[in-house]
Amino acid sequence: MIITTQVVEVVKYSARYKPDWDAFVRVSKNGTFLLLRDYMDYHADRFMDHSLLFYRKGKLVALLPANEVGEEVHSHGGLTYGGVISSVRMKAATMLEVFEAMRRYFRELGFRSIRYKVIPHIYHLNPAEEDLYALFRCGAKLYRRDAGAVIDLERSLPYATLRKRKLKKAVALQLAESRNFETFMQVKQQLLQEKYGITPAHSAAELELLAAKFPENIKLYTAASTGELLAGVVIYETATVAHCQYMGATAKGQEHSALDVLIDYLLQHVYPRKKYFSFGISTEQEGQWLNEGLMAYKESYGARAVMHDFYVLEL
Repeated sequence: MIITTQVVEVVKYSARYKPDWDAFVRVSKNGTFLLLRDYMDYHADRFMDHSLLFYRKGKLVALLPANEVGEEVHSHGGLTYGGVISSVRMKAATMLEVFEAMRRYFRELGFRSIRYKVIPHIYHLNPAEEDLYALFRCGAKLYRRDAGAVIDLERSLPYATLRKRKLKKAVALQLAESRNFETFMQVKQQLLQEKYGITPAHSAAELELLAAKFPENIKLYTAASTGELLAGVVIYETATVAHCQYMGATAKGQEHSALDVLIDYLLQHVYPRKKYFSFGISTEQEGQWLNEGLMAYKESYGARAVMHDFYVLEL
């Protein structure tokens, strides 16, 4: 489907546009590997995709990863983040045109609202918050704000005293990159079930599939003792961020401060030249509840809060 406004042409994504989509993401100022179609489409059976491409004067200027949920559009329900993806040529006035075209497109198809998740600024290669201004101009309402914990590795803060003490007392462990997603995800699933009664968003098989597709971006690091896995961290790596997608330790690993040792190893030896190290969010109930203990643990490494915002835009 194609709908044209006076300025911007809107095209619904289909497989024929995959090469154009992926090429644009790779040169965009705020796209990451999560927004490539091979990542988005691994769970295509769970979402009714309604992603869009925006053309201005015949040139591709923006993308919107999105899916349908009844009379709502979500950007995109299967992704951690996924607002408008734009190139370095995107400017504020052009983004207003993109939003006008997007609203008209979905409105004419009978949708009532868009639930829009912003791409956090730490993932931007260049300033890319034109969409925040467009959301404001369109009267969008902030309905959720998640608090993430992020270390600015270029200006890192010292560890808390307790974290230093645990590292000083920790025993020597084998620290390495691993492909043993199966064992680690069993540990993670047990931890999530015991603490929160939930299961991980990814199965071990899904992570193995995605890691095979994106070997430079998805990595598992583990801490072990005599071959026994004690702790692990799954890293989603982008140009600017090393993000902890999953992390956890066994009961024995907790006794030996294995996760502390592993995170220190990642910060000091694997990612010291990365711009940001992200521990992920520590909020629930659409940001209304802060898990203070979890946040304090992350802050003990010198992490501080970065927000991830969600808006609803009525059509």
